[in-house]
Amino acid sequence: MRLAFITSLLPTGKADTGFEIANACLLDGLRDARCDVTLFGFLREDETAEPPSGSVVLDRIVIENAVASASQKLRWIADSFRLGLPVISTKLATFGEKRLLETLDRHGPFDGYIVNSAPVAGAFPALLARPSLLVAHNVEHASARENAATAGGVSGLLYRREARLLEAIERTALAKARFTWCLSEEDRTTLGLVDEARSAVLPLLVPSARTRPDIEPEHDVGLIGTWTWQPNLVGLRWFLDEVAPRLSDDMSIAVAGRLPPGFRTGLKQVSLLGRVPDATAFLAGCRTVALASRNGTGIQLKTIETFQLGKPAVATRSSVRGLG
Repeated sequence: MRLAFITSLLPTGKADTGFEIANACLLDGLRDARCDVTLFGFLREDETAEPPSGSVVLDRIVIENAVASASQKLRWIADSFRLGLPVISTKLATFGEKRLLETLDRHGPFDGYIVNSAPVAGAFPALLARPSLLVAHNVEHASARENAATAGGVSGLLYRREARLLEAIERTALAKARFTWCLSEEDRTTLGLVDEARSAVLPLLVPSARTRPDIEPEHDVGLIGTWTWQPNLVGLRWFLDEVAPRLSDDMSIAVAGRLPPGFRTGLKQVSLLGRVPDATAFLAGCRTVALASRNGTGIQLKTIETFQLGKPAVATRSSVRGLG
């Protein structure tokens, strides 16, 4: 079976974000089932690593709000109102739906199309007219509502608009897709997917965490994530503002993962490491892992990875959402 896998960001190098890890698990499973999968998607503008062989790079784009310039954000907002789309879909839609379909057809024919998230479906709704499977990584409109609650002001208004538009996109995508994969039963219930003939929950494991590296701990407490994504950044700021100051001054705290430009902390015991070459090795080198998510939907892949490695962890309730 030949499948086209249409996603926002193409994987590059070793998967180190939750989204990338989930995608790696999906792709491994499809290939284990002897499917011939071609990836179509975008690369970050500053990405230096190459995507997997056989992938089709649609374009290089800025996608995270935290690394975008003020002028870029204003263009996104203007385009989103012009197109009647949420900003998260607008970032992809400016590529052009006709151009995407022509690109797919040049590399086809395909037996089916995997639409990797509701925002992708919102950007390119014509995909759902083809034999399509939707991957619901989380409940997008609920995450946007939570962002609205923490943002306030103009940002809060924009997030509320985002939530309203995403809810309509999710409703349409779920109705038109032949089948939907969710990553947690909680999300499947929230999305109203009661027909088991048209939806399923995929339990995910992190391939890299099947063996725990034998590493002497370097840090007392470790946090890792893609901190340029707003829901993750809310959790990190909360941890640094509310939790870290209550810990002993001689406890070493390491924060790994992509950070917004100019992000700083005044806490001497906190080291901001940025992206690390091996996320699993980093976790193995921490005595305790802090799982500090404060909001969001779906499941936290870093929580699963931490559990698979057998690491001691302290978690918020949100960090263990969706886990059986």
